[in-house]
Amino acid sequence: MTDLAQGVKARRAVAYFFAVLGLVSGVWAARIPAVKQNLSLTDGELGLALLAVAVGLVLGMQFAGRLTDRLGSAAVIVPAGVASSLLMIPPGFAPNLAALIAALFAWGMVNACLDVAMNTHAVEVERVYGRPLMSSFHGMFSVGGLIGAGLGALFAWLEVPPGPTFTAVTLPLAALAVLAKRALLPTARTDHHEPRKRARWSGWIVFMGVMAFSGLVGEGAAGDWSAVYLHEHLGTAPGPAAIAFAVFSTCMTLGRFAGDWLALKLGPVRLVRWSGLLAAAGLGGALVVAQPAAAMAGFGLFGLGLATLVPQVFSAAGNHDPARAGEAIAQVATLGYAGLMLGPVIIGGAAELVGLPAALTIPVLLCLFMAASAVSLKPSAFTK
Repeated sequence: MTDLAQGVKARRAVAYFFAVLGLVSGVWAARIPAVKQNLSLTDGELGLALLAVAVGLVLGMQFAGRLTDRLGSAAVIVPAGVASSLLMIPPGFAPNLAALIAALFAWGMVNACLDVAMNTHAVEVERVYGRPLMSSFHGMFSVGGLIGAGLGALFAWLEVPPGPTFTAVTLPLAALAVLAKRALLPTARTDHHEPRKRARWSGWIVFMGVMAFSGLVGEGAAGDWSAVYLHEHLGTAPGPAAIAFAVFSTCMTLGRFAGDWLALKLGPVRLVRWSGLLAAAGLGGALVVAQPAAAMAGFGLFGLGLATLVPQVFSAAGNHDPARAGEAIAQVATLGYAGLMLGPVIIGGAAELVGLPAALTIPVLLCLFMAASAVSLKPSAFTK
């Protein structure tokens, strides 16, 4: 039986892997303009390259869950963490569009494995502690993203090319990932000799995926449309308009670190219900008041509300059937990340028809849907 001291070490190790995925994603996002310029890509060509990450992520999810359940999350998380770090380097040295697409596709595949394995191991650490921890793990991803974006901006300011930037940032991450292996929990794996069918997409899992989709549409909307809304519809200058997303991200990060305590006190059902209502009220208020200061405050409340929604869904999926936690999380994540990728596109298309303010009511309605659907979350044994 795993003791709490081992659980404490494992908690730190898993938090590190969440931070790694956030950090490499953040530094990549900060250097996308430099990669585009170095290869003289058009906007359409860059969009095609970025699509390769999404395709790799979705395809990787199709086997990441089974691999995690078969080998154990501890056996997958370390090589996936190393690969996620090291495979960030090739896109920086890609000589042409085809090489960039191939490199980003491979990066997306290993990111899927890391995402599923670390979320599955996070559920196992929760069981050792006997209380919610998933929200703060996702908070470490947010912290990693902020650090990665800052490092990317620093290297850009120093005029360091993308290839050396990615190399300098990711080599230490890969080395530390190897060292973190000793701290992980000794997870059980499925017996290789037992015939085992792939887990079916149950109605409950699909519904959890729809809830994750709804929450991640909001995150994608804030990232792609908050500054546009303030600048083009509220007359805010480009610089101050960009602060809206910074406010959203900061509040989301803070909300995630408070989420575990709230989940313990309120339980997942009440937490998701009130969080959904808060997120809807925040973005809805930003649209109704339509003043720059109110809009920034509204996006902040939107971030606070969204902060705990997806972590609670992932935790519920992982605890639904511990023997197939990896597949359950992979299935939910597949639908959820579709919201992150498609949400901004859907809102953009709706904006063409009815205008951006009206289109942004879509994530408001989805947050209300999550609040109304919170009862579908199964309370865990450690919930009061």
